[in-house]
Amino acid sequence: MATALVQIGLVAAWLAVVGGAAEGLRRTANLDAEITRKIVHIGAGHVILLAWWLNTPAWMGIAASVVFSGVALLSYRLPILPGINGVGRNSLGTFFYALSIGVLTAIFWPLGLPQYAAIGILVMTWGDGLAALIGQNFGRHTYKIFGNQKSWEGSLTMAVASFLVCFLVLGFTAGFTGVAGGTALGVAIASTLLETLSFFGLDNLTVPLGSAALAYGVMGWVG
Repeated sequence: MATALVQIGLVAAWLAVVGGAAEGLRRTANLDAEITRKIVHIGAGHVILLAWWLNTPAWMGIAASVVFSGVALLSYRLPILPGINGVGRNSLGTFFYALSIGVLTAIFWPLGLPQYAAIGILVMTWGDGLAALIGQNFGRHTYKIFGNQKSWEGSLTMAVASFLVCFLVLGFTAGFTGVAGGTALGVAIASTLLETLSFFGLDNLTVPLGSAALAYGVMGWVG
């Protein structure tokens, strides 16, 4: 019980630091709301590495996911998370973000394969987060798919970040081999397509689940 409390405390402290830093920057540096959201988006995603390092039990990740999913839904109607969601914002991205952590924890923690949950969350964290920042601030070459406007700069950032994240995690757990590189390339392409084709923040669910499932499937297939 004491160990679980320490783990909960460390995870909560990390999220508090990330949220506090983002809110502080929003108030003092007058940052754009989207930049604040992406700071939280990227910072909070590393909770999966903390949980992996601490070897937290699956129930803890699932319970945290349920709680934060509920808070996220409320925040769309109430000013609970002003630096993350605008009231009435037409996106369920934060909700899907929290939900994806719970789903991946429920799937891969019991299998003893937390690295695939980490791949899914970190691909979304870094890939989607950096893609949005680069695309919105430096995207000059835009394109549309089903009315959804993206930029080639943002999509390239998504692909590169996804490849690096996946390759590093697989490299440190299974070795820096050609198989790891090929798997990471496949994940990069798939996650970029999923991010491009998603609407209303659904990429915060499809990208992590799709990335984790593809990495797990390919690595399992090649043995």
